[in-house]
Amino acid sequence: MIRMVDLKTQYEHIREEIDRSVLDVIASTEFINGSAVKNFQAELEAYQGVAHVIPCANGTDALQIAMMALGLRPGDEVIVPAFTYVATAEVIALLGLTPVLVDVDPDTFNISVDLVEAAITPRTKAIVPVHLFGQSADMEALLALAQEHNLFVIEDNAQAIGGDYTFSNGTRKKTGSMGHIGCTSFFPSKNLGCYGDGGAMTTHDDDLAQRLRMVANHGQNRLYHHAVVGVNSRLDSIQAAILRVKLKRLDQYNAARQRAADYYDAAFADVPQLKTPVRQPNATHVFHQYTLVLRDGDRDALRQYLADREIPAMIYYPIPLYKQEAFAAYWPGGQLPVTEQLCRSVISLPMHSELDAAQLEQITSAVQSFFYK
Repeated sequence: MIRMVDLKTQYEHIREEIDRSVLDVIASTEFINGSAVKNFQAELEAYQGVAHVIPCANGTDALQIAMMALGLRPGDEVIVPAFTYVATAEVIALLGLTPVLVDVDPDTFNISVDLVEAAITPRTKAIVPVHLFGQSADMEALLALAQEHNLFVIEDNAQAIGGDYTFSNGTRKKTGSMGHIGCTSFFPSKNLGCYGDGGAMTTHDDDLAQRLRMVANHGQNRLYHHAVVGVNSRLDSIQAAILRVKLKRLDQYNAARQRAADYYDAAFADVPQLKTPVRQPNATHVFHQYTLVLRDGDRDALRQYLADREIPAMIYYPIPLYKQEAFAAYWPGGQLPVTEQLCRSVISLPMHSELDAAQLEQITSAVQSFFYK
């Protein structure tokens, strides 16, 4: 059976270690902020090359806590890509901030630096680049722009953990480690996923890390002393124990995704109706999704054709954020042409670490036969 994400087979390969880790937490009864959380935090700090990891309950909370910790206030503008999952803009509106939606690059699907620059006003306080589908946004240019205009950069790294970005001077950094704050999700389908909800924030700044911890823990700087208004957002110990097992294998999992992407690329190289994912020379793509663009053809018909052959496919994302009812009040009107075109033409094929050669052959043959039937 082909799945979009095969967590069942992945679990079977690590069942013994996962089960032992979970049972160890239960036996310890350290369910909240236990040693598993502290150990995972330290291990993720080392992996990401950051001074601080602050675990939290989910990736959406991570974005919200980041904006609260940075002291953003109602009316402040935050620039985000229009082609992304709703959570990125949702937390901005929830805090009374103003989401400013800009178009994306047609090749990488990541936020356009030129359009970010054009959108900056005296009210702009932050930029949220989303490393969409597993590949870094143009961080060198965005960081330079942010420094020039005294803006915060909050990386949405929910889809790209484990990815690398190389600066023009040769310096190499992990996605999520370059901005003022990096935010990630450990939702089960992510490249590093737990068996429930989970998230984390990363930073190099000691003072900011302290504030992030406070905001995530009811605003406390010490027990029963609430310095700021905060929230309650924690990664529980069982999820941390699972993540410790899977973090050791993250590079292996990402490499398996890249091999599957290589197979797809080769299979579709001579299909003119399809545009395969563009890989930047200075960034590794960890393929949270493998997303094709249909240059020609009926996307819905392709999806149904695959479904009839028990091959799943997904559309990420079918509606621009500014056309969502919840964000209508923030949109001044008009269209963003690249976002519009992508929403009409993208389709994502199964992508996970457990895809085998037979499954890849079945998927690619079905896609090819749709165009050459």
